[in-house]
Amino acid sequence: MTALEERLRQIHASSAGKKIGAFFDYDGTLINGFSYAAIYRRRLRRLEVSPVELARTLLLAARGIDREEDFEAILALTRPALTGRTVQQMTELGEDLFKHETGSMLRPAMWQVVQAHRERGHRIVVASSATPFQVGPIAREIQADHVLCTQFEVDDGVLTGRVQGRTLWGPGKAAAVRALAREHDIDLAESFAYSDGNEDVPYLEAVGHPAVVCPQHGLRAEADSRGWPVLDVGGPGGPPLPLLAAGTAAFYLGAAWASAAGLALSVAKQDPGLLTSAGLAPGAQLGLSLAGVRIRVADGAEYLESARPCVFVFNHQSKLDVPILGALLRKDITGVAKQEVRSVPAIGRLMAMAGMVFIDRSDTARAIEAMAPAVAKLRDEGISLVIAPEGTRSITPRVGPFKKGAFHIAMQAGVPVVPIVIRNAGELMWRGSQLVRPGTVEVIVLPPVDTSGWTAAHVGQYAQDVREMFVRTLADWPGER
Repeated sequence: MTALEERLRQIHASSAGKKIGAFFDYDGTLINGFSYAAIYRRRLRRLEVSPVELARTLLLAARGIDREEDFEAILALTRPALTGRTVQQMTELGEDLFKHETGSMLRPAMWQVVQAHRERGHRIVVASSATPFQVGPIAREIQADHVLCTQFEVDDGVLTGRVQGRTLWGPGKAAAVRALAREHDIDLAESFAYSDGNEDVPYLEAVGHPAVVCPQHGLRAEADSRGWPVLDVGGPGGPPLPLLAAGTAAFYLGAAWASAAGLALSVAKQDPGLLTSAGLAPGAQLGLSLAGVRIRVADGAEYLESARPCVFVFNHQSKLDVPILGALLRKDITGVAKQEVRSVPAIGRLMAMAGMVFIDRSDTARAIEAMAPAVAKLRDEGISLVIAPEGTRSITPRVGPFKKGAFHIAMQAGVPVVPIVIRNAGELMWRGSQLVRPGTVEVIVLPPVDTSGWTAAHVGQYAQDVREMFVRTLADWPGER
């Protein structure tokens, strides 16, 4: 049994309820990297920081911020990014950095650990020396109950650049944890904590069940001497960069070659359906295979065919989702895209030839009418639709809110909804990543959801019900505890 498996077993065997805390450090623990560096890279692109300052920051991050003077140096470099900015501006910057950079650094194994604590009803806490603008987005994604972080002074909505109160570095973090425990009656002796840094020894020893995650420098020796578990879980990684680049190139070239062959056959036989069945779907399968990506349907494979025509809905994590669905569904399928995509050179034309349904989303007052082409595809042509009800790729494995469009379409067409639950596609190609990592994507197809008794007034509730099916399936994957 690995250290991670043993930790998950320990969590599942622990007492339930909010009296048990689960405290998570951010940089190096929840994410495989250093979120301050993302701020400096953004400032460098905007010519707000010198390359020397950026190099100094990266050097500090590489060697480990295990001395208070190192942390003070980081704060000194951070102040110019804060001073004079409004809270709203910094909040928006933090969200943007998380969406495009730091979110892709999430350690998948730590997501599992967080979800295990959530299943037990534990009090989830992010405890970090970083600013609220850095940790706020991850706290929302993991649905943390509390955030402990270094606060900065605000004067009339504008940041002064001065720290408010004590920094949450080293002993400051331990003190904040103990204060929170007193305030909310948390049993620290039965609680859990996670960190990667040497400075967090006082914070880790504040709880009864500490664990170190990919520890820096002397923390591994400290953990060994104290008998603390060491979770060497890594992060979004894989083979060396040249191999990843080669696999990614093979993915795109293989998909393009097969798709071109299907396009030629479709034009020659004047059969648009061949573009998908003989081009796009085999191209997706070939490209994934060349990149070392395998698909395993853990349950419900029969529903990929038995309920057609239908509306297939899936949780959208990765650029790989579309080729994965193409390889699974293969024929008599199409998708829904916004009207603007039709005008994209080459891609828009190819999508139109493949039967893509384009919907004008700009006029919300006529949204139902805009869905008429999609309804016709289902009802009149027997073509199934594939739709991501989240609307866009999620930043983490958390399932986002479901929009109602897919469910309106299914109800109007009188066809079932078939949920396709995709696990770990994001680990192979997170949002924002340009490289495909080899591995196995696991899929569960849930039984068709009958829409014959649905009414338009309750479509929002039906969407929430289907989303909950995804959440439950991901939380309790067959064959795993």
